[in-house]
Amino acid sequence: MKIGVPKEIAEGERRVGLVPETVSKLVKNGFEVLVESGAGRNYNIDENYEDAGAKVVSDAEELYGEADIIAKIGAPDEDEIGHMHEGQVLICFINGPQNAELVKKLADAGITVFSQEAVPRTSAAQAMDALSSMGSIAGYKCALIAANTLGKYVPMLTTAAGTTQAANAMVFGIAVAGLQAISTMNRLGAGVFAYDIRPETKEQAESLGATFIDSEDEKEDEEEQEDEFEEYEPKGFSKLMASMGFYSFAEPPRDEYVVEGEEEEEDEEEDEDEGWSNEKLEEDQKLIRERIKEMDIVITTVLIPGSEAPTLVSKDMVESMKPGSVIVDLAAESGGNCELTEAGETVEHSEVKIVGPVSLPSEMPIHASQLYSRNVNSLIEHITEDQAEEKDEHDLHLNIDLEDEITDAMCIAHDGEVRHEPTREALENATEESEAR
Repeated sequence: MKIGVPKEIAEGERRVGLVPETVSKLVKNGFEVLVESGAGRNYNIDENYEDAGAKVVSDAEELYGEADIIAKIGAPDEDEIGHMHEGQVLICFINGPQNAELVKKLADAGITVFSQEAVPRTSAAQAMDALSSMGSIAGYKCALIAANTLGKYVPMLTTAAGTTQAANAMVFGIAVAGLQAISTMNRLGAGVFAYDIRPETKEQAESLGATFIDSEDEKEDEEEQEDEFEEYEPKGFSKLMASMGFYSFAEPPRDEYVVEGEEEEEDEEEDEDEGWSNEKLEEDQKLIRERIKEMDIVITTVLIPGSEAPTLVSKDMVESMKPGSVIVDLAAESGGNCELTEAGETVEHSEVKIVGPVSLPSEMPIHASQLYSRNVNSLIEHITEDQAEEKDEHDLHLNIDLEDEITDAMCIAHDGEVRHEPTREALENATEESEAR
């Protein structure tokens, strides 16, 4: 069985589908690996692949023609699809709902497509979860871009000229990218605040040193003074008896006072709802609008696979921020979490810079390719089987088990059919719009 690693042709894409480290493992397990010359750019050169046991080919058409499995980063273009053949397996980031017509062409050509965006978030699929691998890199890079764009120190520093205050940073979205952004900003010395609409993320953010923005916590702080204990002093007959040594008379009446350390424990029933109430979310939004005025850095990381990114930072919110503040929008390629974001551009509005980076993992191609390669290797192991009877031999075959949870979720096209429901819906909508015209 042959695995092909083509050179990425998308502009700005510097990653590669498999690195020599993984190639050597695949070769050891009985696979043949074909690598297009120059696929690893200047950090995984052709000689490294040859040393790992791969065959380097100069022609992409030859690679696509021979390979049983294609491991790449980006979706193929028309020319690449023309080189592919029926029964071939393609592993890549393809975003089915946004590239529904492309998925349909691949299905019509008899290509089996595994989408890296469709990996299920289960413990069994963690080793194949390229979204998390790339999200971690993107979150780290977001924090560095923010620090580099901000015209001031991020940490608090004491110098001969005086002390500079630490920058305040707010992170929206507490998934893999958001958690990495929080961690990195914290290590840089910023005062970090975070927010997400999911209750379970609060503890995760706080564990990394962030202050979670929670309207209920604000109310508790305001009412804290009401919870202080009032010291009881015996009076009259009780005071007289206590002075004579009968200290039981000095105890407060339990129907009027609660003795410190013996507070009645309230039965706290766990909230069975999946999320917070709409009323609380509205209060949170009011608090966020107030807190954002204090921020030097805002990092937004909220992405919804197959859909446009939700708007979290409005134009009014940008205008309320301090001059010189920075917003880094990780969701720029999907429309942006900030109303003013432009993908691939840095926009300045009301003295606030809004950075819309694209393909951030490609900015760190060495580790991004290494992690992605390991994810691909785990997926290849999952969809193939060795039927050799002898221990030292290999007889590798595809094993596309659509009853398997991981295979079923990630395989968006197979046997001439588009299997992914959101992609099918996108195709139907496109057809209806075309007919309406």
